[in-house]
Amino acid sequence: MAEGPSLSDFMRHLQAVLEESTDIPDAEERQQRQWQIEAAIQEAIIFGNRFRELQEHGIDPLRLVKPKENDPAAPPVNKIEALKTGSMHCAACGAHLEADLSFCPACGQEK
Repeated sequence: MAEGPSLSDFMRHLQAVLEESTDIPDAEERQQRQWQIEAAIQEAIIFGNRFRELQEHGIDPLRLVKPKENDPAAPPVNKIEALKTGSMHCAACGAHLEADLSFCPACGQEK
């Protein structure tokens, strides 16, 4: 697999774009863009947590074929559980931290 930006890099990018969105003059457009970015951040967190969870269960997260009869089934996940996996709080602002990020998505403080 080619080296490139990590999930953490993508999350930093989204956080920067979210901050930049405060400069959008039209309130409705600004709110819509912020919702889009926040949804993308949540999906990235869910993806990262689900990826780790599958790896911990010995399942290749990138395998895109139908499982064989003897392959273990992936554990079920819902969005709430996925968002809470690896939960910690920022020492600077108290916001929810994700284990895979090296910074606070709310204030940018390094872990």
